[in-house]
Amino acid sequence: MTRSLILYFLFWQLILLFAKPTLTDAAGGRWQLLQKSIGITAMHMQLLKNDRVVIFDRTDFGMSNLSLPNGQCRNDPTETALKIDCTAHSTEYDVATNTFRPLFVQTDVWCSSGAVMPDGRLIQTGGFNDGDRRVRTFTPCAACDWQEIENGLAVRRWYATNHILPDGRQIVIGGRRQFNYEFYPKSGGPTNTYSLPFLVQTNDRNIENNLYPFVFLNVDGSLFVFSNNRAVLLDYAKNKILKTYPEIPGGDPRCYPSTGSAVLLPMKNLQAKFVEAEVLVCGGAPKGSYTQANKSNFVGALNTCARIKITDPNPQWVLETMPQARVMGDMTLLPNGNVLIINGAGAGTAGWENGRDPVLNPVIYRPNNALGSRFELQNPTTIPRMYHSTAILLRDGRVLVGGSNPHIGYSFTDVLFPTELSLEAFYPPYLDAQFSKLRPKIASPASQSKLGYGQKLAVRFSVTGTLAQNLVSVTMVAPSFTTHSFSMNHRLLVLGAEKVTNLGKSTYEVRVTTPGFGNLAPSGYYLLFVVHREIPSEGIWVKIE
Repeated sequence: MTRSLILYFLFWQLILLFAKPTLTDAAGGRWQLLQKSIGITAMHMQLLKNDRVVIFDRTDFGMSNLSLPNGQCRNDPTETALKIDCTAHSTEYDVATNTFRPLFVQTDVWCSSGAVMPDGRLIQTGGFNDGDRRVRTFTPCAACDWQEIENGLAVRRWYATNHILPDGRQIVIGGRRQFNYEFYPKSGGPTNTYSLPFLVQTNDRNIENNLYPFVFLNVDGSLFVFSNNRAVLLDYAKNKILKTYPEIPGGDPRCYPSTGSAVLLPMKNLQAKFVEAEVLVCGGAPKGSYTQANKSNFVGALNTCARIKITDPNPQWVLETMPQARVMGDMTLLPNGNVLIINGAGAGTAGWENGRDPVLNPVIYRPNNALGSRFELQNPTTIPRMYHSTAILLRDGRVLVGGSNPHIGYSFTDVLFPTELSLEAFYPPYLDAQFSKLRPKIASPASQSKLGYGQKLAVRFSVTGTLAQNLVSVTMVAPSFTTHSFSMNHRLLVLGAEKVTNLGKSTYEVRVTTPGFGNLAPSGYYLLFVVHREIPSEGIWVKIE
């Protein structure tokens, strides 16, 4: 080898050695196919307190691959596909038994929204056609089915966002050609809507980019509302904008159809006088991508995340680079406080057949790591999850993944990305067998326990290996209603560990204090985990009220 070649080789070795890493050395996580077909595509998903997941797509797909039971048929003269349809467009998936049963939904739930009320009922709102003003309720019980309230909404809601409020009501924000919000249940009749001009200001002509806005409850009870490429802080009770945030760096849109995703990062130090709240927005599509996709020109997706402390007096976005560009990705909070970014495409946008280049590798984002070392690439799935895909956290720490249908109906052949009826589970690396001795197992309190605000709580757990007492925490996670790359009502609270006591025989007790008020944790059902060295226990259900 010549001297110049040797120097060239050494030069690039030094570049690689000192380059700031964005990935860890080895990919992790594994996949399991749970069901080859549940008969419908998982466009919307919500985990309920009985460890069952309500899943639905839309009634105007035509016949699904799942029949309604006992000869039932849906008779809907206003339907745009089949007037009489004897197949289901909703199902309940039982996590424990890996089985599913068909559910009967009467009106079209396409591109709708929802959240779980404090009593555990799923309240689901809006949709298309005859479903656009419907409110639907689903009670968690062995044989329960959908109940529908006609004209339960004041106006049509399609591509709207829901969030549970500290007073137990649900707010419903935006939707196609709706620049306002309303509440459920109603206190002053169904005609009450409240204007939100911010949604007009963020509406790109002929594209929108303001649908399914990212909405998070702030620590003072106000709402952080992100639409298109910027955000405001909304006092919904007074219908007043409290703060306008800077535009996201680059100014590219992040909301539907230029679909990125967002999470409220784990909330910590909950007993402090001042609790911080921080939002992370990842992926999306550059300006003009939707118009270009409709001309069969599929622009590469955004490869950036932007993070902002929404409670700061002078908040500023901090930009980070993901290992892969991604549009239509789903972001899910894991029990240990890390964020899973999963599903989606490397080019194009949301909308019929507008996505290209499936992104098969999930990424774990570690918010507590130093800037430049937060992303960890995971092992890939074999199933593209494009438009109309979903992902939600389960109680055992797995992530349930389903959906993908970029077509107006069910299309399985002669298309680039066939309609996907399967369900998979992604196992984050903390579920690897090598960590089994470090994994906590909760002994008490019992699942379904009721907790008060500001309550001193003793959680007993066992660990068969050596416990690192300074690396124990307790987290509470509100399960999400996930659709179109946004996990509505999703939040994680770190209760910390005030004292860890060794009780003998590999049993320990950790003392924590629950959140002090509803602005931090609205009343309702949460998953509670003990986390040891970033390895979470299986969760238990608790209700805070």
